[in-house]
Amino acid sequence: MAVVPGSRALISLHRSVTLQHSFGLIKVQLSATCHPRRLCSAPTGSDEPKPQVNPDNQSLLENLNLMGVDVKMARQRQPGVLRKAFTNETGLFQFLQGKGVNRKIIASIISRYPRAITRSIAHLEQRWELWRNIFKMDSEIVTILERSPESFFRSSDNGNLEKNIVFLSSLGLDAKDLHRLLTTAPRTFSNSLELNKQMVECLEDICAELGGKNPEQFVKAVISRNLYILIRSTKRVRTNIDNLRTSLKFSDSELLALLKGPGAEILDLSNEYLKNNFNSLQQKMMSLGCQKADIKKLISSYPMVLYIGPSTLNSKLDCLLRGGITMKQILEKPKVLDYSTQNIMGRLEELKRVGYDFQKNGINILDSSKKRFLAKIEKLRASPDE
Repeated sequence: MAVVPGSRALISLHRSVTLQHSFGLIKVQLSATCHPRRLCSAPTGSDEPKPQVNPDNQSLLENLNLMGVDVKMARQRQPGVLRKAFTNETGLFQFLQGKGVNRKIIASIISRYPRAITRSIAHLEQRWELWRNIFKMDSEIVTILERSPESFFRSSDNGNLEKNIVFLSSLGLDAKDLHRLLTTAPRTFSNSLELNKQMVECLEDICAELGGKNPEQFVKAVISRNLYILIRSTKRVRTNIDNLRTSLKFSDSELLALLKGPGAEILDLSNEYLKNNFNSLQQKMMSLGCQKADIKKLISSYPMVLYIGPSTLNSKLDCLLRGGITMKQILEKPKVLDYSTQNIMGRLEELKRVGYDFQKNGINILDSSKKRFLAKIEKLRASPDE
């Protein structure tokens, strides 16, 4: 068997490119390094060397450093990209710069989502056109790229993206809904079309089982309110619905109304988390003298209460009750539970200083913006009898 001469032990392929504009026409090298393989039989037994992980592509690292990329962050996010022999960081830079993205943002995009440099120019151009079917201006896409680069670069399958856009549009979702889906739950568009269809069919079946007359409208309502629903499993969704029906004795019409409204969001929770939170909520409310009808009322009017962990919820309720607020008032105005315990405590202390009477004036003041709350406090200080 021939032996490779030492002079051929390392073969490097160099191609020079010029990074223009903000890079000041600096010449850099993109290289693909081929490491030699021994052209002899590998030894057998326990002494056989283990395959080594390819080292970082040094030319790529040099390019990224020149571009201002946080290489340490990129390595933490997607280390394998830094070992690739061929990448397109220069093409990506020029493409994004042509769309109005400045150098600092481009560096940030690559730092947070390194896989972006593996996309070809043809891919980038096609994807941009697909997004322009949803967004009115390039600047809107640039804003999303800056905030969430994964939204744009996650999937490499433009054909699948196009099919999903067409399918989701056929459900009656408008550009605003698709905009929110792309920015909040981009995995929806990298799902296979078949997977998205399965969830839609599941939701249509649930609507029909609950006596709904318009499955298409139901699906649109659920997706619009729960942007993550299409990246959850149909099993999770059905189990959560069964748990709600069993625990709260909802009638079909009550459950249908809940799911078409804000209750759609709780379908996103894991089955165990939902069950634990419900059991804790029920135990706490029963200990405070509430009836099952009160628990049902609270969840019907404010289903987001099931998102709140047991210890946090108990802390908020205890804080409100110690502040002179009754459970009846909380049931009438449950959105006070939206605020952090620290926020609630701070507001209660301010109101106590001005002698605010919750029994006389109610608790609406707790559920107000910071600006409105402070304005009300100033008014109460000036006219304490109000």
